[in-house]
Amino acid sequence: MSTDTLTLSRLRFFGHHGLLPEEKTHGQVLEVTVRLELPLAPAGRADDLTLTADYRAVYETIRAVLAGPRCDLVETLAESTAAALLRDFPAVTAADVEVTKPHPPVNFAFSGLTIRLRRTRAAS
Repeated sequence: MSTDTLTLSRLRFFGHHGLLPEEKTHGQVLEVTVRLELPLAPAGRADDLTLTADYRAVYETIRAVLAGPRCDLVETLAESTAAALLRDFPAVTAADVEVTKPHPPVNFAFSGLTIRLRRTRAAS
């Protein structure tokens, strides 16, 4: 059996999420990538949007989480995003979510922080 995925890559949002005072007051850009597992053959064969997850609606679900209550941890944003995607899209069997802070306000050089998790409908 093949695994079909719908991926939205590096969506950018501005938010005040984070533990550090600078993050809470000044905010920062966050990037989100999601890979949703769902059967895509029916939509592909029928050329019918109703048989898949509309990526515009997927974006809105993610945006609602990122615009929602402020979180201290990136892990919380990733968990909340995965839960919302599984809730809002019944055909999705698994959600792989990456949340990245490209430039967290710390005093050392690195390419950002990324949390990646995978949640399945059975585990949600």
